[in-house]
Amino acid sequence: MASMGFVHIDHVGIVAYTIAEAQEILGDALGLELDQPRSQWPTGSYFPPEQTYNFFFQVGGGQTQVEVLIPEVGATSGAARFLEKRGPGLHHLCYACEDVHDEAERLLANGLQEIDIPRNPDGRRNVAFFHPRGTGGILTELVPARAELLDRPRVHRP
Repeated sequence: MASMGFVHIDHVGIVAYTIAEAQEILGDALGLELDQPRSQWPTGSYFPPEQTYNFFFQVGGGQTQVEVLIPEVGATSGAARFLEKRGPGLHHLCYACEDVHDEAERLLANGLQEIDIPRNPDGRRNVAFFHPRGTGGILTELVPARAELLDRPRVHRP
């Protein structure tokens, strides 16, 4: 069995109708800070395959963030359908990986079902999604580990 290349949980994804709605809960009520550079504030980081504007809130001083997906007006993507059917809430769990492509191949070999999204011109993946049917009902995303976090110690030992 191949070794796992997950580094940490990168983010938990939620869907919302507006960033103002998410800010009211995540920022105002819970006290999380908006990561303006990663969010490409104020417009949001656009993710074409899902037709969403994404915003990231930092969870304390750790490595994990909460990603808010706001489907664009008229979107027909999975995130838009999810929001229409279920309303705002938990959408996916995302793992940071040393190599997204290799991890996606490992998960495929383990029998998980990948959701088809565009790849790089060389055929390698820089992001991957796996269907909730094979992952305990949780849409699972893989992304590259952010370089600025790789140098941090992963485990605190007194």
